This record gives sequence, C-alpha cells and structure tokens, in this order.
Amino acid sequence: MAIVQEKTQELIQKFKRHDKDTGSPEVQVALLSERITYLTEHFKTHKKDHHSRRGLLKLVGQRRRLLDYLRTVDVARYKTLIEQLGIRK
Repeated sequence: MAIVQEKTQELIQKFKRHDKDTGSPEVQVALLSERITYLTEHFKTHKKDHHSRRGLLKLVGQRRRLLDYLRTVDVARYKTLIEQLGIRK
C-alpha cells in the first residue's frame, strides 16, 4: 500500500523549508522514512516477501545518501532532521 495522500501532505507541511517546497532533502528523507517504517511493519507479518525487501534496501540506501548530502551541506539542518525523525541515537 502506498502512503495515503493526506499523510504525504502532512509530512510535506511539517518538513518544508518554504511555502512551495516539496523536494528539499528534509521532505524527501521524511517521506522515505515513512515508507521504510511501513515496509518494516509489513515484514513482521510477511517474512518471506523478498522482492519487497529488496525495495526496502534501495529506499534505505537512498535515504542514507540524502542524509550524507545534507550533512555535508548543513550540519545543523541534518541534526534537527534526525532528531525530529528519530533516525539516529
């Protein structure tokens, strides 16, 4: 199941940097994190779904690259984002 459009709009509203922002790294990482948590829950009941697991690994890699980019561009934005999302410890 894809993320519901209302949830997507809610995440964009929460993490946008300006009024028309839909593609900043913060928004992209938030949307990827939502999909990753959904798939993680999916795998608790569907343990043998290896095709979707490959997609999950691709999403995790994409999120990792975006976070690396954000860390090189602006460390303060990176730290606030991982705090808000609860990604790192």
